[in-house]
Amino acid sequence: MMEAHMADVINLKRFKKRSEREQSAKQADANRARFGRTKAERALDENRKDRAGNLLDQHLLDQHKLDDGDAS
Repeated sequence: MMEAHMADVINLKRFKKRSEREQSAKQADANRARFGRTKAERALDENRKDRAGNLLDQHLLDQHKLDDGDAS
């Protein structure tokens, strides 16, 4: 005759906790990728941003030069 096989018994509380831990680990990985930068990396980015702004400002025409050129 055929034997009926029963499914494994699962502790739902343990399953829920494991699922929550896995979700928490995924969120932690995402946060590390998003916010996990060293102080040196943040300082380097800040210096690059400041330098780019300064270079842009150096090429900015003065407002009074534009006004004198338009009057002629």
